[in-house]
Amino acid sequence: MKKYRGVFIKNDAEIKAMQGAGRIVAIILDALRDAVRPGVKTIEFERIACELCDKYKVKPAFKGYLGYPFALCCSVNEEVVHGFPGERVLVDGDIVSFDMGVVWDGFFGDSAITVPVGKVSDAVTNLLKVTEESLYQGIEQAKAEGNLYDISLAVQKYVESHGYSVVRRFVGHGIGRRLHEKPEVPNFVPQGAHSVTLKPGMTLAIEPMVCMGAPEVDILADKWTAVTRDRSLSAHFEHSVVVTPHGPKILSLRS
Repeated sequence: MKKYRGVFIKNDAEIKAMQGAGRIVAIILDALRDAVRPGVKTIEFERIACELCDKYKVKPAFKGYLGYPFALCCSVNEEVVHGFPGERVLVDGDIVSFDMGVVWDGFFGDSAITVPVGKVSDAVTNLLKVTEESLYQGIEQAKAEGNLYDISLAVQKYVESHGYSVVRRFVGHGIGRRLHEKPEVPNFVPQGAHSVTLKPGMTLAIEPMVCMGAPEVDILADKWTAVTRDRSLSAHFEHSVVVTPHGPKILSLRS
């Protein structure tokens, strides 16, 4: 595996393995989406995720990572990321974010979605729509010889143009044989930070985390769950992508 300024460059075989991992993540997320309804306890989603990991003979990427105790990150409403599945019961009008990763053939796949529970307001529908669209705005900028912060700027401008804010404390990342590789992929343009020129074979997890209110977050007593400080709703979408000579390619799709 080659490196460019500390960033791993993957070859065709490695990218194919990452696409295999990403496909399984997409299958799991589809199953989780289909299971969302009022009255479901969030621990049920953990059961589904683990059952599918067993079925496809993959290792959950998050379980045990830095001590994280579950296979799935399951975050509800004001929970931004890293929420624990548990006894919480979803109710009509909630939103629930699923962040899932697996290891397949030695490589990581990582993706996230946010799903409405039952009937939600138009304002909530718009938050989810803008967050998902901002992800694709960012992916479009993952071009060979482009600037990494072109991705960041595209996400930030799109989100803020719709009156929302992007979380600063958590960012996207490189991905490959490790869950988190260089470079960091912020959803905003950091002041004074050095960027990276994108090269074919770079693989990135791009993941906007968008708040209906202010971007500041707090960490709960479990030392993992991040919530918006003002307790406004937050949405999260993520894809793993590879930079190619012909433009970005999403690796975390079902087909």
